[in-house]
Amino acid sequence: MLKVLIRCFSFNSLMVTLLVLIIPSSPVQAQMPSVNSESGEATESPTSDNEGETPEEDLSDPSNLRPLTQADSLLSLQGAQRLISEANEAVNSENYDLAASKLQQARKIYNQLSNFYLQLANSFSGIDSDIYESQRNSALKTGQMRDSATYKLALVHRAQDKPELAVPLLIQVIRSQNPTTDLGKKCYQQLYELGFVDVPFGTPPTATTPSE
Repeated sequence: MLKVLIRCFSFNSLMVTLLVLIIPSSPVQAQMPSVNSESGEATESPTSDNEGETPEEDLSDPSNLRPLTQADSLLSLQGAQRLISEANEAVNSENYDLAASKLQQARKIYNQLSNFYLQLANSFSGIDSDIYESQRNSALKTGQMRDSATYKLALVHRAQDKPELAVPLLIQVIRSQNPTTDLGKKCYQQLYELGFVDVPFGTPPTATTPSE
């Protein structure tokens, strides 16, 4: 019996040797898992396919937030003020078409900001008085800027000899500001000079230009 086992073992050893000689070794090495020193669990090592690539930006990182404080933003005070400055330069160059375009853009931004601030203020009414007052003041401030840009746009239309475009803008400012305010008085004076109204109101303000 022992001789039979020895013969079988010898035969099996011979077969293993032949298989090793016949089958070539693979050049690809198996990826060995690494062991987490803290948990003792095996984890696969990262592949090298993405080596050298720039990782994608994590938009959830607070440091990557982009506040609306840039002059090129379409929804910021800085962006609207830049448009006003460009409009004034265009007026000085008597490029009224460009000035009107810049003022229309600025007026739109101011109007959107004023509406958004007012919506936020109403949302926090009775909940947080500090936020309510802050947003309400911002709404009033941007509303004033919108009305000022609207008045300048009306003056530009008058310089273009387009009173039909100036009159509606002047009336909008009077409704928003109140006729007794300085800006309201200026707008009414423009209506009087254009012949839209016949009765003067108060002391006529000093002459104004589109850049004022």
